[in-house]
Amino acid sequence: MSRCAHTLPRRLALRLAFMGLAGLATLGASSVQAQTHRQFPPDALRAEMLVGTPPDLQLDGRDARLAPGTRIRSADNLLVFASALVGQKLTVHYTQDFAGLVRDIWLLNEAELANKTWPRTPEQAASWSFDLASQVWTKP
Repeated sequence: MSRCAHTLPRRLALRLAFMGLAGLATLGASSVQAQTHRQFPPDALRAEMLVGTPPDLQLDGRDARLAPGTRIRSADNLLVFASALVGQKLTVHYTQDFAGLVRDIWLLNEAELANKTWPRTPEQAASWSFDLASQVWTKP
């Protein structure tokens, strides 16, 4: 019966090795996801954001205010509190509601920062054309 005694540790070792590989694959997938280009709405504008005392902030040096229920997403697409960003100057995409309050903010990752052509004002967004599928703006 010595055959059975050797089989159990071998199976256990194989299971542990498989679980370790699955864990590494999951970890690698999350780091790859962080570098992909997210889908932004056509009304999203780009700005340099400086968070003061929430709900106050500056977008490209202009005073702005966060709307109630504003969602701020990190470069990894995780939700972030505005209070965690106080004093930091970050490049973001943002949308505004009908009252001019900032509704959604996305902190940009390297892949999104590489897309240099992005409107900074509503006038630019109105005069440029946007391809939603490729997330590319083209100037006339």
